[in-house]
Amino acid sequence: MSFHTGPAVAIQHFPLKLVSRRMLAPSVGHYTFVRDDGQPLDFIPGQFIQVHFEYADGTATKRSYSLATIHDHALGPGEAVEIAVSYVPGGAATALFEGLEAGGHVDASGPFGRFCLMPTDANARYLLIATGTGVTPYRAMLPQLEAQIRERGVRVVLLFGARNTDELLYGDEFRAFAGKYPDHFRFVPCFSRELPAPDSPHAHADVRHGYVQQFLDEFAPDATDDIAYLCGNPNMVDACFEALKGHGLPVPQVRREKYVSSK
Repeated sequence: MSFHTGPAVAIQHFPLKLVSRRMLAPSVGHYTFVRDDGQPLDFIPGQFIQVHFEYADGTATKRSYSLATIHDHALGPGEAVEIAVSYVPGGAATALFEGLEAGGHVDASGPFGRFCLMPTDANARYLLIATGTGVTPYRAMLPQLEAQIRERGVRVVLLFGARNTDELLYGDEFRAFAGKYPDHFRFVPCFSRELPAPDSPHAHADVRHGYVQQFLDEFAPDATDDIAYLCGNPNMVDACFEALKGHGLPVPQVRREKYVSSK
């Protein structure tokens, strides 16, 4: 994981009020909250919050969710608190979120984590690799990446693994960003089950059929130029980590976050 060397962000406990929700995929919801204590949530893109609740027997538990919020942090903390929630059949957290209506509340704490871009990074390229909701922190990083593209010409490759186009979370947003910066940002969806239909907006030359780890060598990872981020399925993270080490990337240049589903 990376270690952010900028201003520290204080960890807090706070109530969140649901503003809206929409489905990103058949089993993934995008939830937009605001803090209901009148305060903004100051965070560094790549960090996560924890949502606290109880099982049916009263036992306390919690779940972690990366912040998906797109916000220009140069302007100060924003109001929205956005997360992507995977629905797990029979899951206690799934029941909590599926039953939450606009105006409803959850108890949260944070922000946590160091899976962040570092202000001291001087690399020529970022390799961002994700599966499923592991792509969430990269959405939050888009304003920072845009600034780095403009200020120092950094190049970015986003390899995103999904089963099909229905599960390509935030795919339209990443595709639009790639269209805005075609010389600096490549969006490469990797579909393990089903390729896009010919008339799909995602049916383009940078689509791959298979798992993200199968295509990593194609992008010639280079210890001189690259910093890599791995987020999502633990098997993918482990496989890509070993592959990147095989290309000579030292451990500090490979920043990892594993997502494990819990009931």
